Amino acid sequence: MNLHCGYFKSSSCFLLGPAHRTGISGQARIFEMGDDPGWHSGAAYIVYQALGWFAFTAWSISFWPQVILNYRRKSVVGLHFDFVVFNLTKHSSYLIYNAVLYFSPVVQRQYHEKYGFDEMIPVAPSDVAFSTHATLLTSVMALQLFFYERGSQKLSSACKIISSLVWTEAIIILVVSWFHNDWLSMIQNFNNIQLFMTTIKYIPQVYLNYSRKSTIGWSISNILLDLTGGTANFLQMLTQSIDQNSFVNFSGNVGKVGLSLMSILFDIVFTIQHFCLYTDHSEVAPDDYLQVGDYAVVQSVDPELGAGEHDEGDKTPTPGV
Repeated sequence: MNLHCGYFKSSSCFLLGPAHRTGISGQARIFEMGDDPGWHSGAAYIVYQALGWFAFTAWSISFWPQVILNYRRKSVVGLHFDFVVFNLTKHSSYLIYNAVLYFSPVVQRQYHEKYGFDEMIPVAPSDVAFSTHATLLTSVMALQLFFYERGSQKLSSACKIISSLVWTEAIIILVVSWFHNDWLSMIQNFNNIQLFMTTIKYIPQVYLNYSRKSTIGWSISNILLDLTGGTANFLQMLTQSIDQNSFVNFSGNVGKVGLSLMSILFDIVFTIQHFCLYTDHSEVAPDDYLQVGDYAVVQSVDPELGAGEHDEGDKTPTPGV
């Protein structure tokens, strides 16, 4: 059964509903997944669907914990700004890819002309909903960087350069696509952007946690939910392979499978950092910090010291990039 699975964190494989309209030549062709004879086991198909819904739910919820944590702390200290920018670029690019391919008959026609008119459009309504939700929540997180306590943190020069190059390239491809009426190449470029961002977005946060020897300010709930969704998605693909007695859905999407495994690997790294390496999760309130040179000096709460006094010996480097 050719489901065109493999788009990173794409739910198009398991959330087509009972049917998916492709819009071929102005006539809707309906693909009834429940009646697909390609599945050898009805139980395997049920497991496949259940894992898909489970992964979709976990991934969707995973965007909320970091936003809620920032709101409760009224601080984004400990959250790397580069990660937020890279993640926003990733999901906004993925939204453009999903929305245009799903809603545009022109792009759908170009897709079928390239890949065959018997192939399903690899985007479902749930893909559009997922990427819209992800882009909105990531945008809220980006706004929080401006309004909450941020310490000395700021965007790195590398992030500014990479982001500028990525969006400049996207504009160039857009102009070229306009002149050649090749909109499929344009949206595929946005899909490539989201894949590239997936490979690099976690690196700044891993380094920040390492340099601070702390995961305070970084939501572990986000990571655990992401790890849960990634694992369920991988098991879903494995279920299909076992039923079909073929691993073509892995071997045919080596790059995307590799990216999925990379995301799981980073989730494991964050989990180890939080629960094994940097286990002190107690936090000093922002009001308890005094800036002294390159250090954040923690004001003493010892009642023997007067109000506003602090212990000069209790110095820790200012959390920052």
